[in-house]
Amino acid sequence: MKNIGLLITLKAKEGKEMEVSNFIKEAVNLARREEKTITWYSYRIDETTFGIFDSFERESGRDAHLNGEIVSELMEKASNLLSEPPSIKKIEILSAV
Repeated sequence: MKNIGLLITLKAKEGKEMEVSNFIKEAVNLARREEKTITWYSYRIDETTFGIFDSFERESGRDAHLNGEIVSELMEKASNLLSEPPSIKKIEILSAV
């Protein structure tokens, strides 16, 4: 069951919107290899604001994801692509289908 998740918001620098979009679109391939990541969604809110939502059954899965390749690459590229640090929030899932 999906019990916990991450809600991540990314604000692209002007002119870097396509790079941020491409990064999160391609990151789904890395998420597919994470056996403890149950769901992965990337989305666009507006011209410069993007997001990622993913869910996990246990804290160990969320921790593995936070210490994994996607977050590592994101943090490495953040200063070049983002106008502000990524907002990464741990959430509790109350209901899901």
